[in-house]
Order: sequence, then C-alpha cells, then structure tokens
Amino acid sequence: MEGKLIIFSAPSGAGKTTIVRHLLEKFSDKIEFSISASTREPRGEEIDGKDYYFISKEEFLHKIAKQEFIEFEEVYSGTYYGTLKAEVERIWSKGKHVIFDIDVVGGLRLKSKFPEQSLSIFVQPPSFEVLKERLRGRGTDSEDKLSERFAKAEHELSFADRFDVILKNHDLQTACADADRLLLDFIK
Repeated sequence: MEGKLIIFSAPSGAGKTTIVRHLLEKFSDKIEFSISASTREPRGEEIDGKDYYFISKEEFLHKIAKQEFIEFEEVYSGTYYGTLKAEVERIWSKGKHVIFDIDVVGGLRLKSKFPEQSLSIFVQPPSFEVLKERLRGRGTDSEDKLSERFAKAEHELSFADRFDVILKNHDLQTACADADRLLLDFIK
C-alpha cells in the first residue's frame, strides 16, 4: 500500500513539533511519525529510534552513497538530516499515512518527489520576534547557535508560499484545530 504524506515544515520555534505531536496523539490509528536520521548529538531527553535515528556522519554518507534516502540535507555545517526510504515503507506497510516534522528545504524536496501523495503545510509563527523569543526561551543553545538559528529561520520564512497551505500559529489551540481539519480532509 502506498499511503499519503503529511509534511509539516517551519523554522525552528514556530510550533510545528507541538502541532505534529497533537496530531499523532489524536490520530494514532491513521498516521505515524517518520523518524529522521541525523548526525547531530541527542538533546535533552531525546531517544535514538524514537526522536531520531542518531548515526555517525560516516554512516550517513554511506547511506547517501547507497541511495537509501528519499531526501537529505546538510542543515547546519557538518550536521546532516534525512528521510530514509525504509522508514516511509515501514509506515505504509502498516496501512498508515506518514507525518513529517521536517525543515523547510526537506519539506519542499519531499513534496517535489511525491506531488500527488503529499500535503505540505508551512507553520507560520505570529512574528519573527516571537520566534526569536521562543528559541531563546528554550535555553538549549549558545548565543552563536542562536544567531545561526535566527538567520536560518529568517531565510526559511521566505519559502512559506511554496507550500500547499500556510498554517498560522498565533494561538496553539486554534492551530491544532486547523491542523486536525487539514489532515482529515486530506486523508479521507
């Protein structure tokens, strides 16, 4: 069975992960999370095989050479992220649709590879200032890393109109309700 792909992309701090978690909780019988592979170190409570497949840069590059990725990107210098073909096939084999929490470029790549089977949703924060406050409030990044994230976020906001839908996240409860409707309309 080939299912559908629901792609959530946004700059870091826009709320996409919170919205995706809401959908996974509410529609666990219909969708499953695509776990990305990454060369970065786990943060906080992250678990290998649940939050990401944490692999070495060498292993990642080997998988690229063997064409095991649907899409991949060097998101930050020396740090790779990607979607494994085997991961999507694993979820489809269960008769479920795949939901992604993925960076903007990766989301657009997925959409271009599965134009008919996917719905791409860009989660838009209330403003760039709010986004910066959220990232700072996490307390997980150094000032240098924050500056890098801010620059990347500003660039990513310019891609919003390339997505099928822009989901405004001014109020989380409203954004989640809107996401519920988008998902159900798409998979019916």
